[in-house]
Amino acid sequence: MKRGLGRGLDSLFGGFDEEEEAEGNAVKTEIVADNQSKSNNNDVNFKPTEIEIGLIDRNPSQPRTTFDEEALNELASSIKVHGVIQPIIVKKVADRYVIIAGERRWRATRLAGLKTIPCVIKDYSEQEMSEIAIIENLQRENLNPIESAKAIKNLINNYNLTQDEVAEKIGKSRPVVTNTLRLLTLPESLITLVETNKLSAGHARALLGVADSTKQKELAIAVIQKGMSVRELENLVRFASMPQSDKSISVSKEKSPELKEFERKMKRSLGTRVQIKGDDQKGKIVIDYYTTDDLNRIYEILSDK
Repeated sequence: MKRGLGRGLDSLFGGFDEEEEAEGNAVKTEIVADNQSKSNNNDVNFKPTEIEIGLIDRNPSQPRTTFDEEALNELASSIKVHGVIQPIIVKKVADRYVIIAGERRWRATRLAGLKTIPCVIKDYSEQEMSEIAIIENLQRENLNPIESAKAIKNLINNYNLTQDEVAEKIGKSRPVVTNTLRLLTLPESLITLVETNKLSAGHARALLGVADSTKQKELAIAVIQKGMSVRELENLVRFASMPQSDKSISVSKEKSPELKEFERKMKRSLGTRVQIKGDDQKGKIVIDYYTTDDLNRIYEILSDK
């Protein structure tokens, strides 16, 4: 379920999809040049307006820092044939415009050699611009996990928001926000591996269960070299972190399907790593936490049960 600003994103983008093919008549627009005046920025209609590419600047709050060159070139080729199907969203600042949403389309339009691009002009605050930039990228799955984490952290730090408030604004659950932020506690070398897609977010979260940074790096290298799945890494981390007495139990006894499902549900509910050690008759439950806030969050969830 989408919440907060995320709930209104479809209306913001007018129901367009940047990958869809051109249909029907092209949208009628007006050309805006340096010497032309604009209508009031507070106008809430979504009629696109053509604006010169040279008058538009990227948003410094844009959470996405990497753009796939091959994908950009493919989009540019499509734009040469069909034009820009979905307008970008901009804010007028003095005599120029700042992108709120649609930087990828703007970049591809420049590559295609077009002089103008259809825009919807909106008058948003700096905080709203940051929120919408994150929402657009998250809903289009354009951000890598580290970009998402840094963007969420910036929202929290810059606007004094709680994790609950951020979750509400971007339409994600609190555990998703918490687990995303936890990725930033990894060593810088592992963060780089996630940013460059050499290590998945799932692998990175599994490595958070290892306290020793040297061991984290060793396991990360093993994941890349051996092509280990997230489940394989989780099992390796779980086994390595067990006391010797528990390891013998783990080797000799396999969890029942019901116990595995119970463990999975607890992980999802608590938003952290949960280990059930033992069998259907006897054992113990280990719940991981990583900060004081994380511990308080888990306590609040358990208190509400």
